[in-house]
Amino acid sequence: MLELVVQPNPAQPSGGPEAPQQVQLPQTVAPGAQTLPGPELSPAERRNREIQAIQKDIARRRRRRLALLGARLSFFVFLPTVLAGYYFFAMATPMYAAKSEFLVLKADNAGGGGLGGLLSGTQFATSQDSIAVQGYLQSKEAMLRLDQELGFKAHFTQPWIDPIQRLNPDATNEEAYKTYSRNIKIGYDPTEGVVRMEVSAADPQVSAEFSQRLISYAQEKVNQLSEQKRTDQVGDAESALNLAEQKRRAAQERLVRLQQRGTVLDPEGVILSLRSQISTFEIQRQEKELELAALQDNARPNQAKVAGAQADIARLDSLIQRLNDRMINESAGEASLASLTVEIQMAQADLATRDVMLQSALQQVEQTRMEANRQVRYLTTAVEPVPADEPTYPRRFENTILAFLIFSGIYLMCSLTASILREQVSS
Repeated sequence: MLELVVQPNPAQPSGGPEAPQQVQLPQTVAPGAQTLPGPELSPAERRNREIQAIQKDIARRRRRRLALLGARLSFFVFLPTVLAGYYFFAMATPMYAAKSEFLVLKADNAGGGGLGGLLSGTQFATSQDSIAVQGYLQSKEAMLRLDQELGFKAHFTQPWIDPIQRLNPDATNEEAYKTYSRNIKIGYDPTEGVVRMEVSAADPQVSAEFSQRLISYAQEKVNQLSEQKRTDQVGDAESALNLAEQKRRAAQERLVRLQQRGTVLDPEGVILSLRSQISTFEIQRQEKELELAALQDNARPNQAKVAGAQADIARLDSLIQRLNDRMINESAGEASLASLTVEIQMAQADLATRDVMLQSALQQVEQTRMEANRQVRYLTTAVEPVPADEPTYPRRFENTILAFLIFSGIYLMCSLTASILREQVSS
């Protein structure tokens, strides 16, 4: 390119006023400088340019937010899910589950009546016992007993079990109970009356042994509950029988004391004898009166016979009076035979009543024993525990998907909470 140089004008004196420079074309232009005016834009084109600039800014912000969202999801959701999947697929120790089912049944009761008779043949008759057995098998008592007999803690403290499922060698009973609750699952179905149990262990034979032993514990508990109910029912009936026997013995002793109060053992018999004698003497007196009347009917009666008849009548009256006094009046500070007889009769009536009550108590005891025998509960195993051929846990794919859903839900809840708080603060 031709560079043109403008030469100074020699005719212009130095120090004088500068003459205007003459622009000689063509001339060079500095690179990048925009010296030419652009075309004038219309308002529509200017608005379109501004809209495009806003859209580019929105797209840029959207890409930045998507990048931040992807980073947060990767850190809070995908990374934990990958770690959980790695644990389930590579690190988790396989657990073998032994499943079993058993029922708590009641002996047939054909003589039951009322609501108990209606429910005796259904699962509702033994629902309380089934729930009690379920609670016992899920208790710490059952865990301690299983540990003492089969070494529950020792099994889960083996070094080849993964650290999450392994117990520390010096683990407390609380830590062992958490492991027990995680590996022993028991459920009661009230619609069918079946108790389902699933026992997990690192060895299939051990899981089957644990399950068998827990079923034996359940059977012992059912027998204990039945024996306790039977003891309570029969115990109340036997207490009533003992009380009836004591009262009957007291009534009999009172009757014997009353019979020993007088000079005779049978005052009623004495009274009957006295009454018989009085009746006999009264008959004799009437005969003497008739004899006397017959003698006096004569115009000249024999005075000796009349005097003898009158004397006999007087003697009979005296004897009858003595017998009446002996039967009615009190003598030597003791009660009369009549009052003593009344007391003895009352004591005999009381003794008869106590005999009836004792007989009723005996019948009640027998009925209670029969009813208690009919209400005995027993445990029957519907499904025996069998050692598993393949590991039941962990369920790798299902657990990984579940972990993903859990982490996603936690992240979603935290994000919504943060958005709501940010909106509340900004408003």
